[in-house]
Amino acid sequence: MTDTRAIELVMALRREGITDTRVLSAMEKTPREEFVEQGFAHSAYSDTALPIACGQTISQPFIVAYATAALQVEPKHRVLEIGTGSGYQAAVLAGLCRMVYTIERHKPLLRQAEERFKRLKLANIVTRLGDGLKGWPEAAPFDRILLSAAVPEVPPVLIEQLRVGGILIAPVGKTPAAESFSQRLTKIIRTEAGQVQEALIPVVFVPMVPGLAQEAQKPDDKEVEG
Repeated sequence: MTDTRAIELVMALRREGITDTRVLSAMEKTPREEFVEQGFAHSAYSDTALPIACGQTISQPFIVAYATAALQVEPKHRVLEIGTGSGYQAAVLAGLCRMVYTIERHKPLLRQAEERFKRLKLANIVTRLGDGLKGWPEAAPFDRILLSAAVPEVPPVLIEQLRVGGILIAPVGKTPAAESFSQRLTKIIRTEAGQVQEALIPVVFVPMVPGLAQEAQKPDDKEVEG
């Protein structure tokens, strides 16, 4: 049974201009309370970003909905998400496509997200502990790629892992010293000749950091594919 707060959130997203019915349905069916820290459960359906472990955040629902709509995901698509975080964005995508591949550099975050996916029976999400800036070359090409953290510019290696005609969405710009809109959600379409880029809306995201986080850099750790 859908939480009435989820229905209210979807109605608010409609008022803010989100019209993609598939995206709105996926948002309504994804229990956001499962992805926030316990102390913030009361704010799970507020249209605001919330802190999670490892100094990261779960994005504002409007931004999740907007970015997902901009991806134009279709049921047969394979989607790469870079920056699993709480797992919320991956869970929303899972309701829209055939397979989600998601990469996280923080081991504790990835393990928590994997537990949530299992609990919610989201069997079409594959996870990896790794450096998201390198993408997932063995599984490429992808129909869609979504970056859930900001980059100064999109690494060419990620464009190379995008199918021709595919769409990549990323927050692009410098990391603000204080909360300010110095980044733009950016849409890139790969073409036969190169790429077409379009700046969308101003955003504030945590920065994408290369390599594994310190807690994941143990000799016995290996990349995990779930």
